[in-house]
Amino acid sequence: MELNSAQSRRERYLTFFLGEEQYGIAIGRIKEIIAMMKVTNVPKTPEYMRGVINLRGSIIPVVDTRLRFGMEERESDMHTTIIIVEVEKVNIGFIVDRVEEVASIDAAHMSEPPKFGNQIDTDFICSMAQMEENVVMILDVLKLFEADELLTLEQMQTLETQKGE
Repeated sequence: MELNSAQSRRERYLTFFLGEEQYGIAIGRIKEIIAMMKVTNVPKTPEYMRGVINLRGSIIPVVDTRLRFGMEERESDMHTTIIIVEVEKVNIGFIVDRVEEVASIDAAHMSEPPKFGNQIDTDFICSMAQMEENVVMILDVLKLFEADELLTLEQMQTLETQKGE
């Protein structure tokens, strides 16, 4: 009996697109999904750090996910969305091309990401999920950032909050 329950364990993920590629983030990490809004630039931050937004009085650092993944920049359109994710107690906005759905993925359809050798960093992909004919790359949002980058995000949040007081 226990074997069946382990096989049919389903996890829920928010799926989204960057270009033609589909990604997923565990639903438990998602705080909210908002339409693209004005992002205030913060000087001396990495290129992929778009800046900060003021969301109902909370200052939230925003990352251009395309740039973080080494993809080319893309103009925002009506589908561009910011996904607010909690990473180490810091809320971070991820700009994505478009949100797809909340998918319930059976653990049996998940597999380890392929290893491409030392030159290619795929650490932030924790697993690959098969959904119909698509492959969805499930992200480990913690591994999208080095510890010092998380510190920078936290400082951006604190500095902008203090400025606003």
